[in-house]
Amino acid sequence: MGLPDAALPDDIAPWGAPGTLARRKTRQAVCAWGDHQVLIGGDAPVVVQSMTNTDTADAIATAIQVKELAQAGSEIVRITVNSPEAAREVPAIREQLDRMGVSVPLCGDFHFNGHKLLTQYPDCAQALSKYRINPGNMGGGKRRDDNFAQMIEVACLHNKPVRIGVNWGSLDQELLAKMMDENSQRSKPLAAQAVMREALVVSAISNAERAEVLGLSGNKIVLSCKVSHVQDLIAVYRELSKRCDYPLHLGLTEAGMGTKGVVASTAALAVLLQEGIGDTIRISLTPEPGGDRCREVVVAQEILQTMGMRAFTPMVIACPGCGRTTSTVFQELADDIQRYLRQQMPLWKAQFSGVESMNVAVMGCVVNGPGESRHANIGISLPGTGEVPAAPVYVDGERTVTLKGEHIAQEFQVIVEQYVQRRYGQGNQNSQ
Repeated sequence: MGLPDAALPDDIAPWGAPGTLARRKTRQAVCAWGDHQVLIGGDAPVVVQSMTNTDTADAIATAIQVKELAQAGSEIVRITVNSPEAAREVPAIREQLDRMGVSVPLCGDFHFNGHKLLTQYPDCAQALSKYRINPGNMGGGKRRDDNFAQMIEVACLHNKPVRIGVNWGSLDQELLAKMMDENSQRSKPLAAQAVMREALVVSAISNAERAEVLGLSGNKIVLSCKVSHVQDLIAVYRELSKRCDYPLHLGLTEAGMGTKGVVASTAALAVLLQEGIGDTIRISLTPEPGGDRCREVVVAQEILQTMGMRAFTPMVIACPGCGRTTSTVFQELADDIQRYLRQQMPLWKAQFSGVESMNVAVMGCVVNGPGESRHANIGISLPGTGEVPAAPVYVDGERTVTLKGEHIAQEFQVIVEQYVQRRYGQGNQNSQ
């Protein structure tokens, strides 16, 4: 006998109710290009972002990578704008994307010379949908204040939202020194790490407040405080979320390569997202040489989808394998099906409403295979070592057919395609 829904804590959703985790209440910013709008904060779903690693001065290469990231599911793409050559090419990148039918908003990443570039290249300022400003890289004293004010003035002129992104690798050293001095005067000084965390929060909020004083609307501000250690990130964002209602961008900066980067980012972001903190996310993976930049988008989507917060593509449930599954058939089929589903999603998304929530099970033996297959929308239980060479297929909990022979993979893929058209295509027809 299960617990009634009323017995669950307020911030925990009943089983089978994805997307209902309690979210921190924030203002809502709009990042748009033309008629295409991406809502950040408020009641909007958590947004997936990514960043190019091409030379922005190479307009063709950058537009191609932006298109790839957008097709992978990135809803905002950030590009580096670090030189006059890069700033001059931003309008051309936007034009290339428009010609290709890619409406994803572009965020310009500015640091030391952003005030000059945005002022000297107004076409660049207009072609971008959002600016990222790092207050720690804008000089010191009056010069920093003037440079910051100049960038905010441009944002107001072009009606653009701004992410004020503080990073502990480029934290305002004057602010940090001042807070360290004040801490040393305390009867019980805090650890240096705690002072640095506090400095990040103070820098982000104080710069946001100054931007509002300078004329930028409060609903055009997003904040981020990037660090590279999991516990620091969690602590900083918990505190930041208590002290303001600006939307927050999450990301573990310099997360690293391969599994280390994936695990570290997931460990940090999952905790914060579970607590309702975070309105946009980016997974800062270092690609392997020649690696696919789009992997950071896939990881971000999978974090949100496995937590039940959003659905992007049908998920494949597959067993890890054991001594009962000495054949690699189920591993190969699971990999083939996962790749097939992701490749089909750009086409399916336009035709089949709800298909992104579908679950497909590819299991390797009789122990858990039939049970897991029944729980999925569609599943197959492949024969394990010593089992009868037959693979029963289950559709919506019912056994429908048993596949045999050398072409099980191809036959199962056909069954999945037919299921999608029948189940989700019919839904579309009924809604028209």
